[in-house]
Amino acid sequence: MSDDHTFIDAHGNEMTGKETMKAGWGTYFQLFPDYYVEIEEILTIGPLALPYGHAGAGVREKAWKIPAAWRAIVQNGKIRLWQVYADTKIQLESIRSQTASSPSYEDVKTRR
Repeated sequence: MSDDHTFIDAHGNEMTGKETMKAGWGTYFQLFPDYYVEIEEILTIGPLALPYGHAGAGVREKAWKIPAAWRAIVQNGKIRLWQVYADTKIQLESIRSQTASSPSYEDVKTRR
């Protein structure tokens, strides 16, 4: 991850900076310690990479798995941009069930 790394989530929210992103992922992994990404294929054009597959977490009735695609820009061997494309309704509802203060899918959808 580059020092000026930018992360854009599935709702268009941006986080910039390596340390900011590390803290963000730390919080995310507290909610989903078994979060995973399954990449089926990666299309590349120069510094642009377009992986697609699935993301998921959880066990049994709390498990979720969603189709996802990502856009990455690699510069000097480090990821400068990581953008997520996914329908996060299942994921947000899972978060909501874990913490009462988390937004519902409808709350996030209307912020766009």
